[in-house]
Amino acid sequence: MTGVATAVSWLWLGMVLAISFLEAPLKFRAPGLDLRTGLAIGRLVFRALNAVEVVLAVVLSAALAVGDESRAAVVAASVAVAVLAVQLVAVRPALSRRSDAVLAGAEGPRSHAHLWYVGLEVVKVLGLIVAGVLLL
Repeated sequence: MTGVATAVSWLWLGMVLAISFLEAPLKFRAPGLDLRTGLAIGRLVFRALNAVEVVLAVVLSAALAVGDESRAAVVAASVAVAVLAVQLVAVRPALSRRSDAVLAGAEGPRSHAHLWYVGLEVVKVLGLIVAGVLLL
């Protein structure tokens, strides 16, 4: 199962890097794309990403549970899984409330939840890198 865990770690990492750190920020620099449209697209993209992440987290956890990988690899992968859970349960609802308000036409200060989400993404990326390297 080491091969499955390794592949899932790197696949998950690639998806997070491509969407969270490339697509998301670049989308708001596209000419003619207003904030409301960017948020609407972002909601769809992140909903899909998070659904795939949940599947990958389950597969990774199952592969590690039946395998004999190092304790350090299991801990690193567990960090990534735990961070995803925190993002989905604690941070995403706040982001959804804010994007709902903006999409409804409200204005106001930026949500601090976005900063929490990005910070957690960095921790998740580090966990996936460490897990992936240790599983190689």
